[in-house]
Amino acid sequence: WMSSSTSTTVSTSFPADPCDDVPYTHLSEMAKDQKKERKEGPITREYTVNLHKRLHGIQFKRRAPRAVRELKTFAKKMMGTEDNRVDVELNQHLWSRGIRNVPRRVRVRLARKLSEDEDADQKYYTHITVVPVNSFKGLQTRAVQDE
Repeated sequence: WMSSSTSTTVSTSFPADPCDDVPYTHLSEMAKDQKKERKEGPITREYTVNLHKRLHGIQFKRRAPRAVRELKTFAKKMMGTEDNRVDVELNQHLWSRGIRNVPRRVRVRLARKLSEDEDADQKYYTHITVVPVNSFKGLQTRAVQDE
């Protein structure tokens, strides 16, 4: 499509990057400094969990057990605890429509608490409870004052 007689030259001069003279080790140390420190201690937050996207493509007979497992992994990620305990009411809510028809969304309260067991491996555990709501519209994650 171009004739061989016309040749164009492209200028490849870019402005100097200010980060070029900074070594990579310095950049990685900067990234470590900017990481947020996770605040330890008891705290309670409310989240809306979209189970529909977490259960997409899961076999019908495995959906409700997988939903419980997904909530535990969600709590592990958000609260940073290995020990995550699902409340009886939340379990009944997930199983309320059977093993196949798990609710698409669920509003949960994650409470990181100090472990009472002295010989426990973990210092904290997370208690996951259901929060009944009429609509999920406009709900955001919020911290809850402990009772």
